[in-house]
Amino acid sequence: MSVSALSLARLLGGISGFLQLASLLGLLLLLFKAVQFLLHRQWLLKALQQFPSPPSHWFFGHKIPKDQELKHTLTWVGEFPSACPQWLWGSKVRILVYDPDYLKVILGRSDPKAPSTYRCLAPWIGYGLLLLNGQKWFQHRRMLTPAFHYDILKPYVGIMADSVRVMLDKWEQLIGQDSLLEIFQHVSLMTLDTIMKCAFSYQGNVQLNRNSQSYIKAVGDLNYFIFSRVRNVFHQNDTFYRLTTDGRFFNEACQLAHEHTDKVIRQRKAQLQNEGELEKVRRKRRLDFLDILLFAKMENGSSLSDEDLRAEVDTFMFEGHDTTASGISWIFYALATHPEHQQKCREEVQSLLGDGASITWDHLDQMPYTTMCIKEALRLYPPVPNVSRDLGKPITFPDGRSLPKGIMVTLFIYGLHHNPKVWPNPEVFDPSRFAPGSSRHSHSFLPFSGGSRNCVGKQFAMNELKVAVALTLLRFELLADPTRVPVPMVLLVLKSKNGIHLRLRKLQ
Repeated sequence: MSVSALSLARLLGGISGFLQLASLLGLLLLLFKAVQFLLHRQWLLKALQQFPSPPSHWFFGHKIPKDQELKHTLTWVGEFPSACPQWLWGSKVRILVYDPDYLKVILGRSDPKAPSTYRCLAPWIGYGLLLLNGQKWFQHRRMLTPAFHYDILKPYVGIMADSVRVMLDKWEQLIGQDSLLEIFQHVSLMTLDTIMKCAFSYQGNVQLNRNSQSYIKAVGDLNYFIFSRVRNVFHQNDTFYRLTTDGRFFNEACQLAHEHTDKVIRQRKAQLQNEGELEKVRRKRRLDFLDILLFAKMENGSSLSDEDLRAEVDTFMFEGHDTTASGISWIFYALATHPEHQQKCREEVQSLLGDGASITWDHLDQMPYTTMCIKEALRLYPPVPNVSRDLGKPITFPDGRSLPKGIMVTLFIYGLHHNPKVWPNPEVFDPSRFAPGSSRHSHSFLPFSGGSRNCVGKQFAMNELKVAVALTLLRFELLADPTRVPVPMVLLVLKSKNGIHLRLRKLQ
């Protein structure tokens, strides 16, 4: 045999040996993962044995079409007391909790947000208030709370009213062509307009700006992609996900969202270079949201990092407009489907505001029936249907059942609000549930979550809901279209699978 042939044989032999070794290592790794999977699943089954659930597939979990998740899980609320496991796939499970006593226990603790769920949001909104845990969350929460003091919120009412009127003016022009409108997109632009002017000192017409519409679309896409990814066992690995079609579209939507928020930050920084604007800010007793971030000094004396700054802006830009848009849109739908309550709200607002030429902070506490209807709509259609925690230590519930450390619990707010043991006839729109003097469990109504991690902007949001409802009812009668009934769908925010379509009739 020649030297070259011998060398080739040795090379092939070496390659063959390497491939055999690689195959063996791959097989051992696969075997290790299989054992790890089985052991973890057995641990979960034992940990959850006190909590029965419907039958599920050992690998694919509870196979529920995503546009039917609410319908399916609400049947569990009626069937399984207080809480029920939902298997997402083999060893991935969450405990849906929809009992107020259970929720009170969980919200009274400081368990971290579930990283396996919320980490999918990080490429978009970064680690701001929504995703932070521990001491850093506490520092940021304490820093930002003054942005929602009533001294700051009072003048925002006028800004909110101006944004609502721009939307209503657009509606007047559109209904000359066709009175049927898909309202969610319009309301989203209005709430984005409001948050940018109130919290970010933005100057411009957001509702007529095409870039704003691109941001709204990007947020809608991100809602879908994140929800879809959390439910897909094959999309959990970041590297693999980036190679998928969904992953590429997700990254593109993130870039669009970041371009929008980066522009807002740049413009405000440029404004603050103007000595007149800077002096005006320094004279204010309290700062707006973005100005707090730009002037912030941490406890160690350092300024907020650019990464932390953008994370808080991205977080509040999303939460400050998308959740509020969901709330307003569903409130409009609830009033459209209950014209008798809509008319009572209208009469209350007319007696208070007349033609609505001006609405002030003081007016907001003088519309009790309208507030009752708003709260009842938020009960039926909570903007944030659920939030998740990872148990940092074992927990025991009032009925004696317990869960160990490491289990993911989901505060199923939509299920709580539709729980027949908490709310009799839960599907009936009944504003009297919130009549002054009525009693209910402290944790039976949680549209803004609860405990120390409740929504920092809940008063801002409630003010905006009241302004939008009051001014809209003065101008339009809202009518439901029986052929276009919205189908509630769980994403990050409660949306409708087929949009929210209403007929508008201009009042004389």
